Amino acid sequence: MTERNKELSKNYDPKPIEDRFYRWWLDKGLFEADVDKEKEAFSIVIPPPNVTGSLHMGHAFNNTFQDIICRYKRMRGYNVLWLPGTDHAGIATQNVVERELAKEGISRHDMSREDFIDRVWAWKEEYGNRIINQQKKLGNSCDWRRLRFTMDEGLSKAVRAVFVRLYEKGLIYRGKYIINWCPRCQTALSDLEVEHSEEPGKLYYVAYPIVGEGGHILVATTRPETILGDVAVAVHPRDENNRSLIGKKVVAPLTGGREIPIIEDNMVDPEFGTGFVKITPAHDPNDFLVGQRHGLEQLQVIDAQGVMNENAGPYVGMSVEEGRKKAVSDLEEQGYLKKVEDLPHQVGHCYRCNTVVEPYLSEQWFVKAKPLADRGVQSVENGEIRWLPEHWTKTYYQWMENIRDWCISRQLWWGHRIPAWTCQDCGHIVVAEEDPTGCPKCGSSDLIQDEDVLDTWFSSALWPFSTLGWPDKTEELEHFYPTSLMVTGFDIIFFWVSRMIMMGLEFMDEIPFNDVYIHALVRDEQGQKMSKSKGNVIDPLIMIDQFGADALRFTVAALTMPGRDILLSPSKIENYRHFLNKIWNASRFALMNLGDSDPSRPDEKDLRLHDKWIMDRLSKVNSQVTDYLDEYLIGDAARLLYDFIWGDLCDWYVEMSKPALWGDEGEDRKEATLWVLLDVFKETLSLLHPFIPFLTEELWQAFGFGQEPMEREEWKVRSSDENSDALGKSMETLQDMIRAIRNLRAEAGLPPQKSVDSVVVRTDSRDTIELVKENEDMISLLAKVERISVIPTGSDAPGKSLSSVLGSGIVYLPVGDLLDIDSEISRLGQEKEQMENNLSKSEKKLANPNFVERAPQDVVEKERDRIEEFQRKIRRIAENIASLSEK
Repeated sequence: MTERNKELSKNYDPKPIEDRFYRWWLDKGLFEADVDKEKEAFSIVIPPPNVTGSLHMGHAFNNTFQDIICRYKRMRGYNVLWLPGTDHAGIATQNVVERELAKEGISRHDMSREDFIDRVWAWKEEYGNRIINQQKKLGNSCDWRRLRFTMDEGLSKAVRAVFVRLYEKGLIYRGKYIINWCPRCQTALSDLEVEHSEEPGKLYYVAYPIVGEGGHILVATTRPETILGDVAVAVHPRDENNRSLIGKKVVAPLTGGREIPIIEDNMVDPEFGTGFVKITPAHDPNDFLVGQRHGLEQLQVIDAQGVMNENAGPYVGMSVEEGRKKAVSDLEEQGYLKKVEDLPHQVGHCYRCNTVVEPYLSEQWFVKAKPLADRGVQSVENGEIRWLPEHWTKTYYQWMENIRDWCISRQLWWGHRIPAWTCQDCGHIVVAEEDPTGCPKCGSSDLIQDEDVLDTWFSSALWPFSTLGWPDKTEELEHFYPTSLMVTGFDIIFFWVSRMIMMGLEFMDEIPFNDVYIHALVRDEQGQKMSKSKGNVIDPLIMIDQFGADALRFTVAALTMPGRDILLSPSKIENYRHFLNKIWNASRFALMNLGDSDPSRPDEKDLRLHDKWIMDRLSKVNSQVTDYLDEYLIGDAARLLYDFIWGDLCDWYVEMSKPALWGDEGEDRKEATLWVLLDVFKETLSLLHPFIPFLTEELWQAFGFGQEPMEREEWKVRSSDENSDALGKSMETLQDMIRAIRNLRAEAGLPPQKSVDSVVVRTDSRDTIELVKENEDMISLLAKVERISVIPTGSDAPGKSLSSVLGSGIVYLPVGDLLDIDSEISRLGQEKEQMENNLSKSEKKLANPNFVERAPQDVVEKERDRIEEFQRKIRRIAENIASLSEK
C-alpha cells in the first residue's frame, strides 16, 4: 500500500519546505556531477558574480533560467554539470576594503602591498560567499563542490599560462598609448568599463591668431583647459574653405605665444563646429591617433589625479573643473573667446565609482585583439556557435569586426599581478609562468615584478576551460568542454562573451559553448531600469521571504519572452504565488480522495470523455513543453503549464471528477477517476519540477511517487491518443456549451450558485445531441442547470429567452419567469446604444489619417480590436433583444 500524506496543511507555506528540501538535495548529492562517459554531457558555467555582490533581480532571473534547464536536462538523463563561482572584481573589491580601512583612519598606502592583499583575502573569507548562500536560497542546483574563484590557485595558474603564451606569440605587448583613466580609482579602464551619459555642456569658439598674416581662425572646443596641451590644428583635406591654410601656423591661446601648425587629416568632420579641430594628443583618443600619424609631440597638462600639472603654467595645481573655469575667464579677458553655445554631450564615467574619466597618456599592457577576433567571427559564421535570439549575432559581428586592442593592465593591488619582471641591470623584460630567479640575458638576480594587475575580465575570459582544470588535461575538461550553454545579459556580450570565444578558440582550439542565450533586462512595471536612486529596486531576497523562491522563479520564467524585457512587480509575484496555492489545493483534493488506495489501470469502458480528454491534453502539453525546453523557451513552457493547470486541470477536470469521486457514478468509475487523477498529477508535477522544484518535491513525496528526489525520475515524453482530434473537438463543444450557459446566466444577473430550471439546445447535429445526452450530468453540475432539452433546428425557439450561438447550434436560457422582460429589454437597449457610441468614436479615430500614421502600431491595432469587440457585443445584444421580444 502506498504511503501518502493525506493531510497536507490547509495553507501552502514555502519557508519550511524550501529549507528542508534544499538540505536534502545536498545530502543526496543530487547536484554533483562526476564524469560519466555513459551519459551525454550537458554543462553550464555560471556567469560569476562579483565577490562583493548581493543577489539582485538580474542574478535571480539569469540563475533561474539556467537552473530550469539544468534540472530539465538531469531528468532527461544527461550528465549535468552546473559549475558555480565568483569573480574577484578587482576595482570593486579593492574599493570595499579601502573604505573599511578608511573607517580605521588609514589607507592602503600606509601598509605594504602584501599586508593589504592579506586584508582583502580576510575580507573575502568573511563576506565573499554571501552571494553563494543567496543563490542557494533561490534553489540553484550547482555542484557546489566545484565552486571556483578567479583568484584561486588553479585559475591563477591558468591566467599566468595564458599571459605568457600570448606574449610569446606577440599578441601581448607593452606600449604608451592614451587610455581611459579614473582619477579616483587611479587605474586604467577599458572602453567597456566607461559608462557614458548625456550631460549639459558648452561649446566654446576660440580665436587662434594666424602667424604673420593677421586675422585668426575659429576653433570650437568643449574642453578649453586642454588648449594648454594643443600641438596642432587640423582641417579636412577636402575642406575647400580652409585648405589654403594648411602648412601655416597659429598661436595657441593661453600658452604664452606657442606657435602650432595647421595640418590636414581625415579625422576632422568639416560639418561640425568651424571645420577646425584643435589637436591635443595626450588628452583625446582621436587626437592621439592624429598625433601618431603626423609625428606630433604628446604634451600632457593633466596628471593622474585629474589635476593640472607643471606643463599647465599658471594653472598648475587646479582641478580640471577649476582649470576650465579659469581658462574660460582668461580667454574672455584676453579677447580670444568669441562665442559660447549650449551643447549636451556624452561624458564618460568610471563604471565602479562614477568619477568622470580622463583620456590619459600612459604605459600599459595590451592584447592584440584583431587576430583573436577574426577566428571568433568565423566560429559564428560557420554555425559552430548559435546565438539566441539570433539578432544578437549582428551586434557581436559589429564589435568583433571593429575591435580595438584591449588594455589589460590595471593600477591596482588586488588582482592577478602581471607576470613580467624587469632586470634592473640590463633592462631586459622576463615574462614567465614561474617567478624567475635570474635574468636570462645578463644573469642578474635584481629583478622587479611589474606593479600592475590584470583586468578582471582577463581571468573571467578563461572561465569555461580554466574552471575545468586547464592548463592541466583533466577528465572534466575532456568530458564537459565545450560547455553546452551560456546564459547572460546583452550588456556583457563585449565584456565577457566575445572574449571567452576568443580565448577558448585560441587555447582549446575549440568553441567554449555551443549556444549563447542572451536574455533581456528585468525592469520595473513601468519599464524603467531598476536603480536605488529611483527607489524602484525589487530585492529578490525580500520577494523570496514574502512569497517563496518558487513563486519568484515561476514569475520570471512566465514573463520571459525572447528579445523583450521583463516588467516585474511584487504584485505579479504575488499572483503567481496564488497559482502555487492552486496547485497545492488541487493536490490536497486529490490526496484526500486517494487515501492509501492504489487504483489499477481502468478498462476503456470506464473512462468518460473528460478522462480521455485530460490525458490527451497532458500528452500534448508534455510534448510541447519538451520542445520548448529543448529550445530554451522557458517562458512559452511556463505559460503553457500555467494555462493547462489552472484551466484544463483545475477548472475543468477536477470539477468534472467530483461526481465519480463522491460515488455518484459507481465504484468502477470512482476507481477509474482515481487512477486518472494519480497519473495526471504525477506527470504534471514532473513537468513543473524544473520551474518550481520545492513545491513539486513536497507534493511528489506526499503522493508517494518515490523515495528518491524526483529529479532522478525519468522525464517521460508522452504521445497523444489516436483519437486526439475527435476528443478535443468533443470536449471543446461541451466546454463551449457550458461557457455559453454561464455567460447567459451572468447576462441575466443570476447568482452563480442559483440553479435554473432548464436550458434548451437547438441543433440537428447528431454528435452534439449524443454529447449532450452523455454529459447532461456534467452540464448540470458546471452550469447549475436542472434540465437540458434538445430540439431540432426547425423547431420554434423558446420565447422570452436569452440565446447564444454555438458552432453546432444555439443555446437558449428561458428567463420569462426569472426576469422583468420589459425592464431587461430596456436595459439591453441602453447598453446597445452605449456600445454604438463607443463604436462610433473608435471608427472616427481610425478614419483620421494622423492617428493611423503617427500613433504607435500597437495602439492602432488595439483600436481595431476594440471595434471588432464593440461590433460583436452589438450583434449579441440585438439577438437577445429579439429573443426576449418573441411571444
